[in-house]
Amino acid sequence: MTFSVADFNFKKIINYVDWKLLLFLLLFLNVKLAVKIPAIIIIYLLQFNFRFKFSFKNSRLPLFYLLVIAIAFADLVITGSYHRPGYLIAFLIGIGFWLLCILAIHQIKLSVENNDVETIHHTVLVFFVINITLSVYNLAHIMWETGTLNPYGYQGEYEKYFIGTGDYIKGVTFDSSITNAVLNAFGVVYFLVRKKPLMTLACMAVLLLTASNCVNLMLMLVLALLFIFKSSRDQKSVVAVCVAFLVIFMAKISPQNNQYVVETFKNTFHEKPPTFLNTLVVDKQRNGVPTPEAIKRKFAKHYLDSVAVINIKINPPKRIPREVLILPKTDAGHIFIEKPNILLPFYQASKTVTADQKNLLHFIDVHKASLPISGKDSTGNHLPGKVIAFMQTLRYLQLHPLKIIAGVGMGNFSSKLAFRATGLGFSGNYPSNHTYINNDFLANHLDIYLNFFSRRAESHSLTNSPSSVYDQLLVEYGLLGLLALLGWYLWFFAKHYKKLTYGMPLLILLGGVFFIDYWFEQLSVLVLFELLLFLDIKQTANNNKLSVNYEHQ
Repeated sequence: MTFSVADFNFKKIINYVDWKLLLFLLLFLNVKLAVKIPAIIIIYLLQFNFRFKFSFKNSRLPLFYLLVIAIAFADLVITGSYHRPGYLIAFLIGIGFWLLCILAIHQIKLSVENNDVETIHHTVLVFFVINITLSVYNLAHIMWETGTLNPYGYQGEYEKYFIGTGDYIKGVTFDSSITNAVLNAFGVVYFLVRKKPLMTLACMAVLLLTASNCVNLMLMLVLALLFIFKSSRDQKSVVAVCVAFLVIFMAKISPQNNQYVVETFKNTFHEKPPTFLNTLVVDKQRNGVPTPEAIKRKFAKHYLDSVAVINIKINPPKRIPREVLILPKTDAGHIFIEKPNILLPFYQASKTVTADQKNLLHFIDVHKASLPISGKDSTGNHLPGKVIAFMQTLRYLQLHPLKIIAGVGMGNFSSKLAFRATGLGFSGNYPSNHTYINNDFLANHLDIYLNFFSRRAESHSLTNSPSSVYDQLLVEYGLLGLLALLGWYLWFFAKHYKKLTYGMPLLILLGGVFFIDYWFEQLSVLVLFELLLFLDIKQTANNNKLSVNYEHQ
């Protein structure tokens, strides 16, 4: 049997996905701003349209984006911040980020409007398949480099991977693993509600590979709600498998992650937290003096040795062939293959100070007098950095009540812009001759970041980062900014709650994800979220029209 070119339906293949939208997603979600901006230019050349149609009644796009820009300009004028050296450049860059958000969501909305629902669903499917493929490639590369099937338990190369293996599972965005984790959490909910079990489990597997404990916890809460209130028997089975995946990963693949979660809770709720992973060296001495635990173990060892000597005298051992004697054995006589000594430096976390840490430490030394936390040799504070950040924000607003309404201003306290403008290399490059650091930011959120991220790698946790959308909007845009988020962004989608399918659980999940990072300035996961919500709204609207037409017939 022979086939001709005509036998292949190329038109069907081409129309299977919206290739413009897929290209835009792959480029715009890339971590590099140098890729995001060309992505915007390309999509507008391919789909030229600037009719945003903002309005206070039935707005086509969330008014939130215009409102935060208006609040920022009002604060600039009222406080006269444009007189501060370097601030005007930072302000204009911040406005540029918000404009990119508007340009991106407009194209997402256009793609949903101009395509049928199934085409967009296919596009989302292909996007996730590409992301899963690249994530698996990330893992395969690590496995090849380490020569082990489970790099999450590999302590060689100074623990380059081990508990931090998930940090290298970046997927299609090449951004932090947290971004990949959130994308896959969205995928789990989206495919679960749409009854696509294989894709649900694939997204769950990649999410676990990123080893993001915060996102795992948030997703489990959402899955629990779906399991109880809105799921079929088959969907409940898939949820159960997802939970089983998590248990297996935490217990067998990466048990140190489980221990890390426990240690984090202990450090938060105990005045004197135990040293992280200190069980690796039980007999470690403090200042040359054996610990009580070491003394007990030594006493027990002497006792057991004495008992063993007496037993040998009473029951002399039988003659054992030399071939058996030379085999390595445990104290109990079991033959074993000798394993590497994980207490050697090669199997311990590197104590070498990296170039980035040196940069932070130098900055701390220069500004020590202005840094109440990192400027001290020992703070004694055991709370996670994110908790301290919220406490700082509330304390600052309490001391400056005039800032409660409209905030302290864009880039002045808590934002990716504030970190970028320091010129320290946070969140990308910044013109070195136009750096800007507000004193309030220096003594608060920047101080927190310096305190934790100038230390060893185990302190570089998501829980120690001050980043949060809620914190950003509350302190930099005031109650007006927070109200704009709740009323003109979240409610923009949530008002369709009676019609939404996967949209509502995604909204709940996003509400938790907003605690993690400055997602609007990240220009990544919110683009996919907005696409999925617009798609859900359109599909339910189409279904309602079909049901009405059927009833009239």
